[in-house]
Amino acid sequence: MRLWVKVCGLGSEAAVDAAVAAGADAVGFVFHAGSPRNLEPVRAAALAARVPAGVLRVAVARHPSQALIDAILASMAPDALQTDLEDFARLSVPALLGRLPVLRAGAGSPAATLPSRCLFEGADSGSGRTTDWREARALTVHTELVLAGGLSPANVAAAIGAVRPFGVDVSSGVESAPGVKDAALIAEFVAAARAAAGQGVQRESVR
Repeated sequence: MRLWVKVCGLGSEAAVDAAVAAGADAVGFVFHAGSPRNLEPVRAAALAARVPAGVLRVAVARHPSQALIDAILASMAPDALQTDLEDFARLSVPALLGRLPVLRAGAGSPAATLPSRCLFEGADSGSGRTTDWREARALTVHTELVLAGGLSPANVAAAIGAVRPFGVDVSSGVESAPGVKDAALIAEFVAAARAAAGQGVQRESVR
């Protein structure tokens, strides 16, 4: 199965173009005031308009208000919404909108039945800290797991070998400064991830 790759936290036309050119399956636009990658819905809509058909446009939030979700949907019309699993219970979103629920390391045992696809992240999104690969690996039998948290061109092969995820998600690991994406690093990350998945990287011990 082809590894699914998402490049998150895009904030410029150049970053969008680089992610698409590298072969990303999805791109993420962040809507969270505490993040250096935060966008206004109108700005995100302009960037999303550059994304060709076949590349998923994901609105990324954390504990958003309904008003923010409504503004995102009205301006950007994303293909999917990414936010913490528990947020979906209180939000009103269109039935046909894709969902990418976030599970966080150390948060305890999730619900007995998980959604068909989830993203596994550390406690703080965009921090650049590597998450718990052992915990992530244990969840792969319950859901199509997208691994995030501290991934970079340097460690994505090891992460894939340790976790065997459905997909990987990168943000700070392909930046030259907080919120500033580096086209060369994006291309390097996607190439490294695809190579690791294609070569059947040996499972590494998880410390």
